[in-house]
Order: sequence, then C-alpha cells, then structure tokens
Amino acid sequence: MPGKQKSIILGVTASVAIYKACDIIRRLKDAGFAVTVIQTKESEELIKPVLFESLSGNKVYQGLFSSTEAWEIEHVSLARKADLILVAPATANIIAKISSGICDDLLTCVICASKAPVLFAPAMNENMYKNKITQANIGKLKSLGYKFVEPRSGKLACGDVGVGCLASVETIVQEVRENI
Repeated sequence: MPGKQKSIILGVTASVAIYKACDIIRRLKDAGFAVTVIQTKESEELIKPVLFESLSGNKVYQGLFSSTEAWEIEHVSLARKADLILVAPATANIIAKISSGICDDLLTCVICASKAPVLFAPAMNENMYKNKITQANIGKLKSLGYKFVEPRSGKLACGDVGVGCLASVETIVQEVRENI
C-alpha cells in the first residue's frame, strides 16, 4: 500500500462469531492496514483484550472512561484516526443502538463522532437477523450511507441452520478494501 498506512478501527461485539475477529485482524494487517480494536464490555466475556492486542500490535480500547494514559477525549481521537470503521461481528444490539443514535459506550461514540465510512458485518441467530425491527434498523442505516457485509447461511451457534453466520473473512476484508 503506497503512502500513509490506512487505519481501521475494528469494533468487536459479543457474538459467538467473535473468534473470527482474530483472523480478520491478521488478514487486515497482512493487507497493510493498521488495526485498532474497540471491544465492547460484553465481548470481554468471550475473549480477553490481550489476545486482540497481541494480534493487532496496538492497545485495545474498551470503556468510555477506562483510559489512564495522557488526557485525551478518546472517542474523538479514535474517530479522527479512522479511515474506516468495521464492526465485526455486529450484533443486533449494536445495529439498533447506532440506528437509534444511542451513544452509551466507546464504540457507539466513536461511530457517531467519525466521518469515516462504517461497515457492519452482522452475526446472530436467524430469528434475530430476520426480526422486523432488526431489518428496519439495517434498512435505516443503509439509507443513511452505512454499509453492510451480508451474513451467510449455515449452521448457527444454537444448532439451527439459517442466515446469520458472519460473512467469510475473505469477503469482509474485500469489502474493507472496496470501501476505504
């Protein structure tokens, strides 16, 4: 990648597909992107931040008020740093919050404060994904210019088979390249 290295903010939420975020980080770095992870509080129950720090080579950001380093308004500085924000996996909860303009954690505040393109890669149970409210939220966000990497069909964490599986890592990385 010639010139300045592009910066990706990877928002990681509490979906069972969270383990795929590790491969997303690796492939984005292999493609020449700098990756900074913002991890929601709930996602920390599934994977500890140290793993994402090791893979990205950068500090993982968590809560709105968790910084003990130099004074800065983190959500603003991270929003300015981003050339693209990727939320993968994206839960129904994060999609609903952004659709409603709710900024109650670091990730939602960064998305709201950023002028960078935002790309969501949903991963959830088929019933949640097809729920009329979730679909309305996705439709609203698309109408506002937010982009989505559509989930695929397959075996879901609950054992059901249906739409809601996180798109392939290759597809997600390709969408990042096309939207940056």
